[in-house]
Parts: sequence; C-alpha cells; structure tokens
Amino acid sequence: MFTGIIETTGVVKEIILSGTNKTYLIESAIADELKVDQSLAHDGVCLTVEKISNKVHQITAVEETLSKTNLNDWKVGHIVNIERCMLMNGRLDGHIVQGHVDTTAKCVTIAEKNGSWDFSFEFDEKFAALIIEKGSITLNGTSLTVFNVSRKNFTVTIIPYTYHHTNIQYVQLNDQVNIEFDIIGKYLQRTLSLTKTK
Repeated sequence: MFTGIIETTGVVKEIILSGTNKTYLIESAIADELKVDQSLAHDGVCLTVEKISNKVHQITAVEETLSKTNLNDWKVGHIVNIERCMLMNGRLDGHIVQGHVDTTAKCVTIAEKNGSWDFSFEFDEKFAALIIEKGSITLNGTSLTVFNVSRKNFTVTIIPYTYHHTNIQYVQLNDQVNIEFDIIGKYLQRTLSLTKTK
C-alpha cells in the first residue's frame, strides 16, 4: 500500500528481455536501503525488488503489467518515480494507492502558469465513472487532484516542489503516463454494477 507521495527518483540503467518479461536495473539514492522481496512503486507500478547491488535494484515486469502500463516505453535513461510502501504509524499525506495501475493516459496539453504547470490528459472513456471533479488520481505514482473532468479528459496542476522532485518535469505531449484511479471509486462502481444485474 502506498500514498502517492514520491520519495525519490531513479534512473533505468539496463533493460533485459526474457521471453514476455522485461527486467529493469534501476539506480537510485535509496537502493542500498531496500530489501530483496520488498514491494516498491515505480511510476505507480508495484513491483518486487529481486536483487540489490551498488546502488542499483532489479525488478521484473510480466506481460500483464507491460500491457496495462507505460513500462514498455521505458528506455535506458528513463527517470522513474519511486515510493516505498507506507508505514502504518505515519500520516497518510496523499491518498490510498495500491500500486495496481488501471491504464495509461496520453498527455494532450501542457501550460506553464507562471509558478505552476497544468497538464491535461486523455484516457479511455470506459473509465469515465472512476474520476470526479476535485477527486484524487495517481499519475506515474504521484497523488494529485483532478479538475476540468470530462468523459475522457482531466487536468492536474503541478506545484514547483512536485515538478522538481518527480518525473512529471520530463513528460511531453503525447507521452503515456500510468494512471491508478481511486480505490473507493472502483469499489463503488463494482457494487453498483452488481446491483444492476440482480
């Protein structure tokens, strides 16, 4: 379980193909503090730490993960948002994040606002019921508040701290970002869909 408050960023140093899987070696400032078998969010995707050596940790994404996230777009040098799982004795500064990415969204506009940045994204309309005005969303693992919500678009405002401490600063037009919708909304949608089928 995560909060969407990014702890640090890492750099993809190597990518290894193995059948339908991809293994990534990622260098970061916290690599030596990690443990093998630990859950770690990478751009919002919960993956297991497999190996650690010389400030580099290794993770593997299987076909299911690759098909629903932007990990297939990663190349050597890609900057990755990293968050360790939350401690149960601390404050929940963001919102409840599982690290289970639902889909990707395409960046369609970027506007510099003289002290902040507005990023707008387009997503598959079938997810429209899971996003509400002023609701929470996870974008590349970062907990953000959405506005200007339509059936297939939303906008987020990025403050300077978030811009400079996450990989949102590297997102360009037409880039795909990982999206996880609010877990409460997903449970409500499931409950309503089952009620309608009775």
